[in-house]
Amino acid sequence: MNGLFCCRLNVATSPFRISRRGGGGYCSNACIPYRLKFTCYATLSAVVKEQASDFSGKEAALLVDELRSNFNSGRTKSYEWRISQLQNIARMIDEKEKCITEALYQDLSKPELEAFLAEISNTKSSCMLAIKELKNWMAPETVKTSVTTFPSSAQIVSEPLGVVLVISAWNFPFLLSVEPVIGAIAAGNAVVLKPSEIAPAASSLLAKLFSEYLDNTTIRVIEGGVPETTALLDQKWDKIFFTGGARVARIIMAAAARNLTPVVLELGGKCPALVDSDVNLQVAARRIIAGKWACNSGQACIGVDYVITTKDFASKLIDALKTELETFFGQNALESKDLSRIVNSFHFKRLESMLKENGVANKIVHGGRITEDKLKISPTILLDVPEASSMMQEEIFGPLLPIITVQKIEDGFQVIRSKPKPLAAYLFTNNKELEKQFVQDVSAGGITINDTVLHVTVKDLPFGGVGESGIGAYHGKFSYETFSHKKGVLYRSFSGDADLRYPPYTPKKKMVLKALLSSNIFAAILAFFGFSKDS
Repeated sequence: MNGLFCCRLNVATSPFRISRRGGGGYCSNACIPYRLKFTCYATLSAVVKEQASDFSGKEAALLVDELRSNFNSGRTKSYEWRISQLQNIARMIDEKEKCITEALYQDLSKPELEAFLAEISNTKSSCMLAIKELKNWMAPETVKTSVTTFPSSAQIVSEPLGVVLVISAWNFPFLLSVEPVIGAIAAGNAVVLKPSEIAPAASSLLAKLFSEYLDNTTIRVIEGGVPETTALLDQKWDKIFFTGGARVARIIMAAAARNLTPVVLELGGKCPALVDSDVNLQVAARRIIAGKWACNSGQACIGVDYVITTKDFASKLIDALKTELETFFGQNALESKDLSRIVNSFHFKRLESMLKENGVANKIVHGGRITEDKLKISPTILLDVPEASSMMQEEIFGPLLPIITVQKIEDGFQVIRSKPKPLAAYLFTNNKELEKQFVQDVSAGGITINDTVLHVTVKDLPFGGVGESGIGAYHGKFSYETFSHKKGVLYRSFSGDADLRYPPYTPKKKMVLKALLSSNIFAAILAFFGFSKDS
């Protein structure tokens, strides 16, 4: 779920609001706005009201006009501009790593190492790849031509789309903001980034760092909530890139349709992990934990949403998960510094209500402890929760893991197919035939065999959804292509101008052209001299 959706339900769904237009301050290293010295979001008795938005539709239109004018000047199209902005992003990440880590901790209590591995390192890797490969990506691609255009040559030329809008999510607020911007810049576009207001520390930091490190005539950050996002969506863009949930994606897509604006929608869904009984149990358990609780406490679009295994194997898998969870987070996981918190009270209560549903609470086999004042829920495992429960009908996006049992492992395929296509699907097995069947028969944005989430770190693989889990893909060169138009160009000279294509149309011309279009050169020569192939 995305901050925009939460705000449509309640403009104060963030634990509290801080105006970013005055009255705030910055920490000693001038990176992150101070938080009014509150130690815990959920215990606040009063909510600081956000100032009325001063970013109107008129200002949004002026912003887009300014960026479009600068784009039309050709400023962003040169290799020199693109590479300088990418190098500035890389320098920004190096110089402000501590600031980024602090912002992620403020918003999500994200552990330092997890913040580095999941967000900082991944973003830096994407940026360095773009720097290394940019000349190759920009180079025209020569393609073959046909006999009908002889003599000629042809190329595919990549050109920037224009002025693009990136709306990012709160769960990985640095990675999911900067990585698509890297692709947009590499492709030569002007960019507006709208970070999620549900991660206010990261949002404020991004606005500050982008203004310091990047070209503000072509790259801007607009902060805020629903009013600002609505004002932006009312403008004409050349592409909108959105990361979030399906409900908000429908709003984005409807707004884009008014101007026939193409969209990329990076969504989510219920990502399954199918676990066979022939696996290395300890390794499988550790990797499931890494793709669930050690992945932003389950608040990840590619995190494991539920597990499917056989009835006979379920107890062994649960025991292994319990053992490894204690190894990872200690006997009291709620006190662990290696476990992120829930982003805000709205999402905390949403998850709490899932646990309290009829027929669900008695299915807990591990965990289930909560501390609302710290916005933490312990790693929780449930066995065979009702299929009609919200836990099995909605994306969980939190530290709750239902395990569904089947008679045969192959029966798990039907469980997966009964739900909308997920953003990711995982299989743990040593059975090569089952592996082959899973890859062929399970439709998902991406698949990892015998691990979780790591496929998104392979920059030569596209990352994106299918069906309700998304439209379009990015990462690596796919990011560049997402923000580019592939323009077909045919080159011809004034020589070799045959009259076959021009009126008057004669039987002889027809015979020659039919032979040429059939790639039958011999028949074309015969027809040209007035002979048929059968004569």
